[in-house]
Amino acid sequence: MSAPDPRLAPLIADAAAARQRGDVATERRLLDQAMGIAPDNPQVLNARGMRAIADGDGAMAARVFAAAAERDPGQPILLINLATAERLRGDADAEAAALSRALDIDRLNFVAQLRLAELNQRRGDDTAAAVGWSGVVQMAAAMPDRPPMIEDALQRGRTFLAAHTAALDARINDAIGGALAAMGPDGRRIDACIGHLLGRRAIYANQPSGVHVPFLPADEFFDRRLFPWFAALEAQTDAIRAEALALVAEGIPAIRPYVRQEPGTPENKWTALDNNTDWSACFLWEYGLRNDEVCERCPATAAALAAIPQNDIPGKAPTAFFSILRPGAHIPPHTGVTNTRAIVHLPLVVPDGCTFRVGGETRPWREGEAFAFDDTIEHEAWNPTAQPRIVLILDVWNPHLGTDEQRLLKELFRVTGQGAVKP
Repeated sequence: MSAPDPRLAPLIADAAAARQRGDVATERRLLDQAMGIAPDNPQVLNARGMRAIADGDGAMAARVFAAAAERDPGQPILLINLATAERLRGDADAEAAALSRALDIDRLNFVAQLRLAELNQRRGDDTAAAVGWSGVVQMAAAMPDRPPMIEDALQRGRTFLAAHTAALDARINDAIGGALAAMGPDGRRIDACIGHLLGRRAIYANQPSGVHVPFLPADEFFDRRLFPWFAALEAQTDAIRAEALALVAEGIPAIRPYVRQEPGTPENKWTALDNNTDWSACFLWEYGLRNDEVCERCPATAAALAAIPQNDIPGKAPTAFFSILRPGAHIPPHTGVTNTRAIVHLPLVVPDGCTFRVGGETRPWREGEAFAFDDTIEHEAWNPTAQPRIVLILDVWNPHLGTDEQRLLKELFRVTGQGAVKP
């Protein structure tokens, strides 16, 4: 390759200076002179193309940018400039082709991503525009110090995506909203599917720290029809509540902080609740052992527990306790040990405003309405009120396990020494 003509550099520098001071005629004359010396030089071609764009001459700009990109095919900026020229000419297809070629060189080129998203939005291709703007927003949001151009792109992208999502939500609702509402609780999975599609919620997987049975449905809240004994348990709510309130009023020693970490445990998400009565528990059953003193004080609760199919793993389960969450307390996001069980809540005292999240779904507790959930899916709880919240919590077998599977799991726990800890 021959050395660049020594006349080029001064001409290009003088042309840039002329452009800077607004002397268009001199800039154009100098660039044309450089073109005469080196008509195939990418730098000269690019500079002449930029002048043509400023002149509104899209045809010339496209011609010289295309030549520059051919001479220096590894530079995406030349193709981005070509796309700008094609836009000036009004050729959307050629503009899209140039931007696609730029992205073939560098898929993470922000300007190319942005220009393609803008083009698809102008063309009314909302699906492609949404994909493009999603990439732009993701890239821009990850930049710690965003210049004004990037910040503007980020805000425009978020605005477009919000409008696109709202429009898509409306179309979905028009198409299937009525049928979905008519399904009632049976529509939970489709509703969650739509929520995930529209970016309203995440899909959470099981994260057991202990025994994990694969292929069980990873449902956040179990269908209550899987627990035909719920109605009988709920019928005892008033009696169970009265016994729990009596224990709390008396302040018996059996009520203790739920979180009790070993001395020397490094600081973690449970540190604020460690040996803190903001979250207290009074156990009727713990690790398969019956607390006779508490059960004798709570005969209605003990009888209700005896009437339901609790799991029975010696040294491991059942577990049942009154959970007391004081005003202002928050139980941080966490996951349980094993998906072999379901955790059941019977809300007893629930001030308005208390909520409970499992995965992507947040529900209020409702006094006397039992529910069951998979605690190996991330969950957390809040009591932002000025009154304590009290719930009876117990564990039972995961309802999707057959009796033979339950029997084998009990033997597995016995042989390995593994099993559930308290809910």
